[in-house]
Amino acid sequence: MENRFKIMSLKININFKDTYTPIYIEEDLSGMSFNSPQKNGSSCELLAMINPYPGSELPGVYNIGFGPPDGKGRFIDYVDLKHTDSNKVFLTVLLFGITFLQRNPELTHGLDGSTDTRAALYHLMYKYNKTYLTEFFDAIGVDWYIRVFRNNTYDADSHGNFIARPRPEPFNYKRDRHDLYRYYMFRLK
Repeated sequence: MENRFKIMSLKININFKDTYTPIYIEEDLSGMSFNSPQKNGSSCELLAMINPYPGSELPGVYNIGFGPPDGKGRFIDYVDLKHTDSNKVFLTVLLFGITFLQRNPELTHGLDGSTDTRAALYHLMYKYNKTYLTEFFDAIGVDWYIRVFRNNTYDADSHGNFIARPRPEPFNYKRDRHDLYRYYMFRLK
C-alpha cells in the first residue's frame, strides 16, 4: 500500500520496499550509514543515529535523526541537501528505526520537529498515512507545557526559569499542519 502527500516540493510515499542499501549498520542498531545520490550528480553519505531522548522526561524514548557525518561520530542535521529521492532517504531512516523497535519492542521512537518544516513533514506523514501506519504503530504527539499552580505561580527551577514538561497524547489526526506537535513519537503495536 502506498500513501502520498506533498509538503512544499517533498512527496512522501510509504513504501518500505524502496529504500537505500546500508553501507554499515552498528550491531546494536544505534547507527547506520548509506549513500544518497544528489541532484548535482554527486553522492552524499548519510549517518542515521538512534540515541536515548536527552533528559529524563520521556523514559524509554529513543530519538532518531540523520544527516551527513560531522567527522566526530555524529551527524549534521541543519544542512540543505538536494537528494534525487528525498522520499527514499526518509524511508531508509524510518525502516532502520522500525528494525530497531523490532529488536527493542518495549521502546518508543521520537522524531524532533526541530524546524516548522520538519514538524509539518512528520505531522502530515502521520495524517496522510494513517491507514497504513496504524496497522503497525501507535502514533503519539507531544506538546510541552508549563504548570501553573493554584496561586498563579509557575513551575520553576531554583533560578526562576520556567520548567517545561512533555505531555504525550495519542496523535490527534484532526489537528492540521498549523497546529503542530513539538515532538512526534511512534511505537510498535
